[in-house]
Amino acid sequence: MWANKRPKTTEDFFIGGKTLGPWVAAISSSASASSAWSLLGVSGATYMMGLSALWIFPAVIAGYCFNWLWLAPRMQKVSEQTGAITLTELLMGKGDWAKPIALLASFAIVFSFSFYIAAQFQAAGTTFADSFSMDANDAIVLGSTIILIYTLLGGFWAVSVTDTLQGLLMATTALLLPIVAIVQVGGISELVIGLQSSFNTEQLSWTGAHTGWMAFAFVLGMLGIGLGYPGQPHVVNRFMAVKDEKSVNKAKLIGICWAMIVYGGMMVVGLCASVLIPGADNNEQVLFGLTNLLFHPIVAGIIIAAVLSAIMSTADSQLLVAASSLSYDVKKTLSAKKSLFLSRIAVVTMCLVSMLIALFAPEAIFSRVLFAWAALGAAFAPLLIVLLLGKPVKGSYRFAAIFIGFTPVSYTHLT
Repeated sequence: MWANKRPKTTEDFFIGGKTLGPWVAAISSSASASSAWSLLGVSGATYMMGLSALWIFPAVIAGYCFNWLWLAPRMQKVSEQTGAITLTELLMGKGDWAKPIALLASFAIVFSFSFYIAAQFQAAGTTFADSFSMDANDAIVLGSTIILIYTLLGGFWAVSVTDTLQGLLMATTALLLPIVAIVQVGGISELVIGLQSSFNTEQLSWTGAHTGWMAFAFVLGMLGIGLGYPGQPHVVNRFMAVKDEKSVNKAKLIGICWAMIVYGGMMVVGLCASVLIPGADNNEQVLFGLTNLLFHPIVAGIIIAAVLSAIMSTADSQLLVAASSLSYDVKKTLSAKKSLFLSRIAVVTMCLVSMLIALFAPEAIFSRVLFAWAALGAAFAPLLIVLLLGKPVKGSYRFAAIFIGFTPVSYTHLT
C-alpha cells in the first residue's frame, strides 16, 4: 500500500525511478535470482544426486561474482547514459532492426517466463497444500493471487522492498536450518559416515553415473549453470535501477555473501536430509520434512515462510519484466497514463497464463526452471557482454545472436 503511491510513470513502475540503494539492490536482486529452485530444487537435487550436485555451488557463485563484479557497474553506467529502463531497450539499439529485435526479445522473455513463473506458482501451491492440507489447485490459485496483488499495486518499489525482506528471511533460514541439522546428525564427521551408508555408489561419485568423456561433459554442463546469470532480465534490471556507482560497490559484497549463505546452506540441508530422512518420496520436499523433524511448529512455520519468500521474490520480479516486454518494449508510443494502465493489464495477463500452466501442465520445478534459465541466458548473455565491452554490433547480428541462443533451447524443451 505504501509503494502504491510511488509509481507515477512507466519508469517508476518498472525500475523504481533508478533510485535503489545498495542493500535493497543487492538483496532484492539476489532474492529474485533465487527462486523455489534455490531452496527446494537445490536441496532436493543434492538429496537425490549426492556429491555430483555440489558442482552447482561453484557454478552459481561464479555467476554471482561475474554479475556483481563485472556486469553491475557497467549496466548501471550504460543505463544512466542511455536512459534505458529494460534489458530489451538496451539490446535493441537504434535503426531498422530495433523493432524486430524488440519483438523477438519480448517473445523470448514472455515465453520463458510463462514457464518460469508457472514453476514458482506450482511451488507456492505445493507449499500451501503441504502446510495447510489444502487442495493443490486451490493453493496455486491462492499463491498466485497474493503475488499478483502486491505486484499490481506497487510495481517495482513493492517488488524490491518485499524482495529485500524475503531475501533476508531466506538467508536466515539458510543459516539456521543447516546448523541445527548438522548438530542433529552429530557433527561433520558423523555426517560423512552417514552419507557413506545412505548414498549408493553413483551418489558418492563426483560425476554421478557418468565416466570418461561423459563425466567431463557432465561437470562442464553443471558449471555452465552460472553462465546464465548475465542473461536473466529480472536480475540485471536491478543493476539498471541502482542510483549510483557508490551504491553498486557497496552492493557487491552483500550480494555475493548472500548467495554463498543460501546455496551453501541448501546443499548442506540436502546432505543432512539424506542421513536423517532417507527414502523420501519427493526429493523436492525434503526441506519441509527436515524442518518438521527438527523444529517446533512455530519455528517450522517461519522456515516455510522462507520458501514462500523465495517463490514470491522471483515470481513478482518476473511478472514485472514480462509485463514490461508486453507493454513498454512493444508499445512505446503510448502516453504515460495509458502505458502505466497497459503495464498493469500485462501483469494480470502474465499471471493468469502462468497460473493456467501450473494448474494444467505441472512439471518438476528443477527441470522447468533450468529450461527457462538456459533459454534466457543463451539468448541475452552473449550479446549483452559484447555490448558492455563497448563493441559495436550491427542490428542484424544482434537479432541473430538472440535467435540462435533462444531457439535451440526452446525447441529441445518443447520436443
